[in-house]
Amino acid sequence: MRDSQDKIIYIGKAKALKNRVSQYFGSQTNHSPKVIRMVENVSDFDYIITDSEFEALVLECSLIKQHQPHYNILLKDDKGYHYLRVGNEEWAKITVVRKVQNDGAEYIGPYMSYHTVSEALAQARKIFRIPDCDRKFPQDIGKGRACLNYHIKLCNAPCIGKISLEEYRENIAEAVKFLKGENNTDIKKMTEEMQKASENLDFERAAKIRDRIFAVKKMKENQKVVFTSIQEQDIIALIMQDNKVSFEVFNFRQGKLFDRENFILDNADTTEQTRSDFILQYYSLRNYIPKRIVLDGDIVDKELVEQWLREKSGKKVSIIIPKKGEQYKLVQMCRNNAGEHFAQQKGYVGKEIIALNDLGNMLGLAKTPVYIESYDISHQSGTANVAGMVVFENGRPLKSAYRKFEIKTVVGQDDYASMAEVMERRLDEYEKHKDENSGFGRLPDLILLDGGKGQIHVVAKVLEEKGYAYIPLFGMVKDGSHKTRAITSSQKEITIKNNRNVFTLVSAIQEEVHRFAIGYHRKKRKLTAFKSSLTEIEGVGEKRAKDLLKYFGAMENIRSAEISQLEKVPSITRTVAENIYRYFHFLSK
Repeated sequence: MRDSQDKIIYIGKAKALKNRVSQYFGSQTNHSPKVIRMVENVSDFDYIITDSEFEALVLECSLIKQHQPHYNILLKDDKGYHYLRVGNEEWAKITVVRKVQNDGAEYIGPYMSYHTVSEALAQARKIFRIPDCDRKFPQDIGKGRACLNYHIKLCNAPCIGKISLEEYRENIAEAVKFLKGENNTDIKKMTEEMQKASENLDFERAAKIRDRIFAVKKMKENQKVVFTSIQEQDIIALIMQDNKVSFEVFNFRQGKLFDRENFILDNADTTEQTRSDFILQYYSLRNYIPKRIVLDGDIVDKELVEQWLREKSGKKVSIIIPKKGEQYKLVQMCRNNAGEHFAQQKGYVGKEIIALNDLGNMLGLAKTPVYIESYDISHQSGTANVAGMVVFENGRPLKSAYRKFEIKTVVGQDDYASMAEVMERRLDEYEKHKDENSGFGRLPDLILLDGGKGQIHVVAKVLEEKGYAYIPLFGMVKDGSHKTRAITSSQKEITIKNNRNVFTLVSAIQEEVHRFAIGYHRKKRKLTAFKSSLTEIEGVGEKRAKDLLKYFGAMENIRSAEISQLEKVPSITRTVAENIYRYFHFLSK
């Protein structure tokens, strides 16, 4: 896709080009915000025909990497990453660098955390006693004394000829295997080498291997952050909101959490497509792909993606989506971290972002419901009939957007008609204030009614008549104890108790809207009772009763007021003030 300046703004593949183009340029009702904005900017497009879907996938990856189109999710480059560089000279050294150079050296990584890669290298140096100084070998051999590391057994001191080139290269090779997480450095193999050296009376070598075994054991204990039954895998999870996506990647090597990365990217598509795009770009920037990649949900073209990973890595790579057990728990931990990174940028708590994301997925919404409106009706046998509207933004109450409704067109007890009136008035207010983009001037991403299918039916009819049928609408169902039990659509109930985050959020919304509506109802009922009492007084109608309550604030204050104080109320004359005073001090006794 190209814009009016002929710049490439999006690259994608399609099994059937006609269908894909029709989807983009047809109705925009079900499009994500990214697609809507992209289509508005498309001036022209061109295409390349390939011989297979896999060829199309490979070409798509290559072109995205070359052109970096604005509307594709993009992992720009390796800026901010760190690598372990293994030199290709005879007396090679292992160092931490920020960039991969075309210098013939071997590079291990990338690593997100400088601390992680530095700690790994420090451990390798301790175990295999390789130098960390700036001396160059062989030219600096014999030109100075050994440093402290040699005397405390942290270096084999090639600087004074204490180790041969062959043994030095062997140590470097073992350190590289160790840093890659390969199993060649396991304790069983090293134990066999130690015993063999001892049998050959090479006690000095046996002692070195013994010390190495001890160091490896100690390091394993210290670095056992998470231990899994799977030795080598990457776990990838995401959180989506506001057309952005937060990806978390956990790298496991030898059953332990070895490194982690987070990416917050723009131009998110559907979750399935976004996962596919991320996997292809993430591993196109890496020189190592594990045999197993664990995800938190489905992806588009799973078989093609697995084939691409296999072709790139030269080995079989499996994509797994666990539903229970240890792997599922690790995925949830990864997902929680993705949510936490997202929340940190917005100043919220991770569980709130995760709850909204889960709620959107559970209800099958096109986007995460950041802005939620909820409604409840409250009355007493059809009297003092009112409604409350509460708003939750980013999982938190937005009290400045709360609104109260006094039911005007419904007489008696009719919750359905009352809810329909409230929704009609709310949408009318939107038409008046839509340029403000706040309060009534902002439409919700989701409407939750405190009620079941009956309320949904009447409100859905109003939404359709007003042209807002695209706003997602659901009801919140309570159990016999008046506690949140499920969410219902017009067709079926959706259980939420299995997801703690969603259950907590929906319960909070339902309790808040009920509290707000019933609080307004009680206030109105009390005010009505006060008014009816005051209107018994000669000369006091509804307006004067209302003025009195507004001026004095409470019935008790009116009851105890003197005539001179009553006269200060704008609409109260001397005669009426005397009538009020006499009513409370003589007639009521």
